[in-house]
Amino acid sequence: QVQVVESGGGLVQAGGSLRLPCPASGFGTIFHSNVMGWFPQSPGKERGRLERVSCIDSLEGRTNYAESVKGRFTISRDNAKNTVFLQMNSLKPGDTGVYYCGAEVSYYCSGPENMDYWGKGTLVTVSS
Repeated sequence: QVQVVESGGGLVQAGGSLRLPCPASGFGTIFHSNVMGWFPQSPGKERGRLERVSCIDSLEGRTNYAESVKGRFTISRDNAKNTVFLQMNSLKPGDTGVYYCGAEVSYYCSGPENMDYWGKGTLVTVSS
């Protein structure tokens, strides 16, 4: 069965950095490429209202970033280990939230409503 388990969250001061790994297992019997994305949930918001901050598709490994994180966040994937990473630098208090890793059996990045599998989330807290 497919499992997505993100981690790496924690408490950091503004300007600090975090690296969030998201290994995905169970895709051995799936012959379609998968898209991976990161979706933070701010305190008090439902997962259905998640906003995508970054994703990486299966077409040439193209990446996308929300305007608010461009130049600060970097998404990458290690296909050999079936793991996607989110490197977060120059963190701001507004980045605080539970970060969910989502996987979609597809070729292109899309919104959270199209994700097929989800992790349980990892909490990122940025203090001022």
